[in-house]
Amino acid sequence: MASVDITRIAGNIQALNSLNSLQRINNRLAVHQARLATGRRILAAADDPAGMSMATTFDVRRQGMKTVLNALGDAKNLLATAEGGLQKIQDILVKMKNKALEAKGDTIGSTEKQAIQDQLVAFRNEIDDIVSQTKWNGVNLIGSSGSAGGAASDLNFLTDADGGLTTFSLGQGFGISGSGSAGLNLGSIDVTSDADAALSNITSAISTVKSGISDVGAFTARLTFKEEALTVAHANTEAAYNRIMNANMAEEQVEASKLLILQQTSTAMLAQANMAPQFLLSLFR
Repeated sequence: MASVDITRIAGNIQALNSLNSLQRINNRLAVHQARLATGRRILAAADDPAGMSMATTFDVRRQGMKTVLNALGDAKNLLATAEGGLQKIQDILVKMKNKALEAKGDTIGSTEKQAIQDQLVAFRNEIDDIVSQTKWNGVNLIGSSGSAGGAASDLNFLTDADGGLTTFSLGQGFGISGSGSAGLNLGSIDVTSDADAALSNITSAISTVKSGISDVGAFTARLTFKEEALTVAHANTEAAYNRIMNANMAEEQVEASKLLILQQTSTAMLAQANMAPQFLLSLFR
């Protein structure tokens, strides 16, 4: 701070020192008020270049994690749709098995067996309807129906904030036609001619559907684990970003209150400094 010589009034150094002090206080106060208004500790890169760089890295990471968490939620909903279709098919197959068992005994005649066959055909057609309706955004989840059948498509799910994908495949179609991976091989069952063969095919189809439900459930559980781990990582990343980028509001309020008082006292001292040279007028009386 420049020394004061009150006999030299042209420069008014005492008032200039007070003015400089007031300007510094005003600048500091403006920063704290801006932090209080925005909630941000770093208002510009110049405030903390290294901190801004780190915060940007954490910001990109936390937003990527949030995107993945949303994608995992959608993936679990998709799998729940597939599981719902498979469970309904399983329920129908259990009814079909019970009907096929009825047809094996000689206590019912050909008319009753034909009635059972008609019911099995209706159940079988409903399975194909379920397969064709179990979709997500136009993608068949449990295979395709129709005379040829078809396996379900591989499904790729976003599971990593760096863009990594995890693939899920049932490797099996659940339409009534087709055999092996193409379908459940139920297109030609006929309890009126061979109840044992029909029962065997239905039992095999039940095992196939049970395996599909198990696969969907296991993968859903895997996604749940990923979701839980990612939720913890997202919270920690958010905390790191918040620690660097955002203001401590209590601390900022204390500093602002202190500077408001200093602003008032500096203004008063500036007024006094401007009045001080006037005592020299007494030398001219």
